[in-house]
Amino acid sequence: MNTTHKAALLAASTLAMAFALAAGSANAGGFYLQDLSAKQAGNAYSGAVTAKGADALWWNPAAIAGITTKSASFGVASINPSGNVNNTGSLIVRPGQSPAAVGGNGTAKNPIANGILPDVAFAMPINDRLAFGVTVTSPFSFETNYASDSWARYDAGKTRLTTIDIQPSLAYTVNDWLNVGLALNEEYTKATLGNKLPNLSPLLADGDQTLSGNGWNTGWTVGAQAHKDKVTVGLSYKSAIKHTLKGDLTVSGLLGPLAASNKTVATSADFSTPSQAMVGVTYQTTDKLALHAQAISFGWSQFDAIRLGAPVNQAMPENYRDTVSFAVGGDYTVDPKWTVRAGVQYDQTPTRDNHRDARVPDANRLDYALGTTYQVNPTFAIDGAFTLVTFAKTKLSTTTAAYAGTAVQTPIVISGEVQDANALVFSLGGHMTF
Repeated sequence: MNTTHKAALLAASTLAMAFALAAGSANAGGFYLQDLSAKQAGNAYSGAVTAKGADALWWNPAAIAGITTKSASFGVASINPSGNVNNTGSLIVRPGQSPAAVGGNGTAKNPIANGILPDVAFAMPINDRLAFGVTVTSPFSFETNYASDSWARYDAGKTRLTTIDIQPSLAYTVNDWLNVGLALNEEYTKATLGNKLPNLSPLLADGDQTLSGNGWNTGWTVGAQAHKDKVTVGLSYKSAIKHTLKGDLTVSGLLGPLAASNKTVATSADFSTPSQAMVGVTYQTTDKLALHAQAISFGWSQFDAIRLGAPVNQAMPENYRDTVSFAVGGDYTVDPKWTVRAGVQYDQTPTRDNHRDARVPDANRLDYALGTTYQVNPTFAIDGAFTLVTFAKTKLSTTTAAYAGTAVQTPIVISGEVQDANALVFSLGGHMTF
């Protein structure tokens, strides 16, 4: 494989790992964003799979079964992450040279950008048993910025990932205690990312590479809700989605023997986002208080590799592991106009120790949520929520290589740490009937 193809291989690997950077700004593990409903955010999503209404469609298409009027929900979440990604001795090994420090600024402060995440949903009855709904969300979106002089510059530079998920749903009332639902997930993904490439001499400025691509892909969701007396049980399953992005790789600024790689080539990348199996229980203890518990099993091992098309025709292992999240919370009706909520969620990281670098500063996290709904009039209510996300201290340790498999292979040994990482999420929305 020539140097041009090796540069493409390195860039496509960067694309796969850059997706996982969303973990730093997300209110969920890996690169999944769950901030898709201001109402459900208030109890840390502990009641999402058992909830009724259009705003819960993402988690369970059965949520709209039995509705008698048209309804809609909308919202926006402001995600504000912070934290430092610090170098603790990362090295670069240029051909024929002794290991040397990667250089650059040893602290990347707040590399993950603040974000705004919108959502909207609509539902309507077709007849007394069948209902239709659609929700539009952005479950995998983020932006990161590592400076050109950062110690992490060979792993990540400026990265942006945007998804738009359109989920049309049908829900059916089977009998007085069972509702079921089915949905398609049409998902558009667009990614643009860049990072530095080392020239063979440390006296030369770094080169640059930028990879961009986009594509439409399809998945599906099934769900059910069962009701008996004061108890509601919710089940749903979201399929993995195999994504294919087509785009271009541009390499520039390489000198000497590497200069032949300075060009733009067309390429593609295939990868899968994880499946989700959800189960939840809501217990209406009194007319005023409802308690929730929910668990999600994420099939992150489906993100096992990113498979590259021509001209590279290689597969890059990602080594993600399956994870689970747990949430508990409750809703309390203060009076007919005012409801308050609270909840806590624990979520595992799918990244593994000794296989985590500066592009994937993910960690186990705890989410602490508070929320409220105010019924403005009989047909319109305002929802609001605040979530504090705290991340465990994380070690970064892995080895990658620029120009792997060629005579100029350049190993990069990552050693770092993520410190003081947290995120503040403010959600505001509303829901209405008409």
